[in-house]
Amino acid sequence: MIKLIRSKLMAPARRFAHARDGAAAVEFALVAAPFLALVFAIVETALVFFAGQTLESAATDSARLIMTGQAQTAGYSKDDFKTAVCNRLAGGLFDCSNGVYVDVKTYTSFASISNTPPITNGQLDTSNMTYTPGGPGSIVVVRLYYQWPVYVSMFSDNLSNLSGNKRLLVATAVFRNEPYS
Repeated sequence: MIKLIRSKLMAPARRFAHARDGAAAVEFALVAAPFLALVFAIVETALVFFAGQTLESAATDSARLIMTGQAQTAGYSKDDFKTAVCNRLAGGLFDCSNGVYVDVKTYTSFASISNTPPITNGQLDTSNMTYTPGGPGSIVVVRLYYQWPVYVSMFSDNLSNLSGNKRLLVATAVFRNEPYS
């Protein structure tokens, strides 16, 4: 009698242990979350690199305006030069009016150029950013800064270098102005 009761109670457990109907769904549920997190992290990393390359291209192209003297002879202000930079950036990828910062400095020698990023307490410090394009033969450094938001938070420690899950993208062009007239 006890064997009969035990076998009747154990039958559903035995059937459940041998059932394979939902195995694929359970395995997919276990693998889907890490897989999707990895895919989003790869896409975000690719976007950061693409944005960095776009910013580098804009820095190179717009710095040419200073190097050839076009910006100086046309009387560009800092805002005019920033507009020229924004015209060279991919539409929709950057918030150019509020997010792109331009720093143009003139140096006496290449050895005196400082390469320290303007970060104070995890924040971008824009207080020392100027626009001095120099004259013919001047050594000029054009830097563009953009604070890129990092969305995939599990990898934000590896990708962000500012507080608030942001990555500071920096594009730099260093050159000597041509002897324009």
